[in-house]
Amino acid sequence: MVTVRTTGSVNAQTVSELISKIHEQYPGEPVTLVMDDARYQRNAGVQTLAQELGVELLFLPPYSPNLNLIERLWKLVKSKCLRNQYFPEFTVFRAAIDDFLDSLKTGD
Repeated sequence: MVTVRTTGSVNAQTVSELISKIHEQYPGEPVTLVMDDARYQRNAGVQTLAQELGVELLFLPPYSPNLNLIERLWKLVKSKCLRNQYFPEFTVFRAAIDDFLDSLKTGD
């Protein structure tokens, strides 16, 4: 799993960082990145970078969370490490999420 983790907002810069990291991890391989049609994903800079790196951007139809796999991941994160949990500090909260994401196995 390739991630970009931030405590700030997701924007065109973080999406561009993700595209670059995916390209670095899978050099020379065809990559299609499924996007959920947020405005910052349609940013001209994001699209230009993807084109330069040979990463295909495939946009889901608007209002289709059932097709968006990240929604399933967030539901799993909430149920496994956030539900009925108290975190006294933000760093502990973030560590719980990071540890869970790091523990996930991918199809590699």
